[in-house]
Amino acid sequence: MRLTILGGGGFRVPLVYGALLGDRAEGRVTRVVLHDLDGGRLSAVARVLAEQAAGDPDAPEVTVTTDLDEALRGADFVFSAIRVGGLEGRAEDERVALAQGVLGQETVGAGGIAYGLRTVPVAVDIARRVARLAPDAWVINFTNPAGLVTEAMSRHLGDRVIGICDSPVGLGRRIARVLGAHPGEAWIDYVGLNHLGWVRGLRVGGRDELPRLLADPDLLGSFEEGRLFGPQWLQSLGAVPNEYLHYYYFNRETVRAYQRAEKTRGAFLRDQQAGFYEEMRRPDAAALTAWDRTRAEREATYMAENRDAAGAGEREDDDLSGGYEKVALALMRAIARDERTTLILNVRNRGTLGVLDAEAVIEVPCLVDANGAHPVTVDPLPGHATGLVCAVKAVEREVLSAAESGSRTTAVKAFALHPLVDSVNVAHALLDGYTAVHPGLAYLT
Repeated sequence: MRLTILGGGGFRVPLVYGALLGDRAEGRVTRVVLHDLDGGRLSAVARVLAEQAAGDPDAPEVTVTTDLDEALRGADFVFSAIRVGGLEGRAEDERVALAQGVLGQETVGAGGIAYGLRTVPVAVDIARRVARLAPDAWVINFTNPAGLVTEAMSRHLGDRVIGICDSPVGLGRRIARVLGAHPGEAWIDYVGLNHLGWVRGLRVGGRDELPRLLADPDLLGSFEEGRLFGPQWLQSLGAVPNEYLHYYYFNRETVRAYQRAEKTRGAFLRDQQAGFYEEMRRPDAAALTAWDRTRAEREATYMAENRDAAGAGEREDDDLSGGYEKVALALMRAIARDERTTLILNVRNRGTLGVLDAEAVIEVPCLVDANGAHPVTVDPLPGHATGLVCAVKAVEREVLSAAESGSRTTAVKAFALHPLVDSVNVAHALLDGYTAVHPGLAYLT
């Protein structure tokens, strides 16, 4: 089976390859094609993968190419993890937003809108090429903003594009661990949009264990989200939010923490990863050792500003292992081998949430088999969550409309309607700032 990875020079690609190395079952991936526009980054990542595979005669064969059409032809699965504008673009997204006093995070608020406006046209082009060159392929999308990009691609690929994210997986794992349950045996009642969802129940053997967690302030304060949001707020909600909801519930504090930080997250990663890729220019560099060292630092500093604002302290060691690569592998195995499983994924709504239309991409538990991912029926969201979900989905639709029409007016509307942008004048200033630094937004007129 052939897997094509778009954004193949990306820093986290070795996580995916590491998961593939552990898969020995029949029908596994035997060939990996890495595609990237940057040949130097491709070469660096290929060296890491070669060291990962050292001594393994059955390791999937790895080839690299900068030709997108060549990469797509013959693919069974296409894993999309591109970053339009690179980490320099992410750093600019943060800088422009913070200059206006609003959040610039890459998927939430103004930064997410800017990232979406320059990413959607590229993602749509990829979707059209997949439909033409590899019509039987399944696309697994990890490109951010994941829900928005998955919805853009679904307009051309239908249900053959599925979005993944490691945040719900990590959240469910942490809750299960605190409750003494095995994550693989627990049913996680999770619903929302990508980076905008809530765990409302965790059932083990038919019994919901979440009320026991919510009733115990000490237990609530013992894991990442409990420290991030505070036990009292979680008890008020009657649910455990995705960590990204910290940007909504504690927006003022988070913006202030970002403004105080020596570097924004994007600037930190830009500089850190530049050091890794520069090191890889040396023929004698130990590629896997350098990658492991850089990854450990990256994971340890994840959402550092939010934890600083909340006084949540350092991340626990168990939370430094990522997880999206495991979701991707489980998804591919379920489809390729009809190994039925349940995963939290980004898929078209199909009536699952009554407040959204059928084509809206949502993030919910899905039953996965050879025919793809099928969202499970869920209970309605409470009013406060419904309001946020509907507001953010409306913004996503304006982003899609602006990307399709090239309308600057519609792009301003997307910024202005977002719950974390507090003025139409700020929306105009944001778009002016972003078009000044991102050549990829020149299509907006």
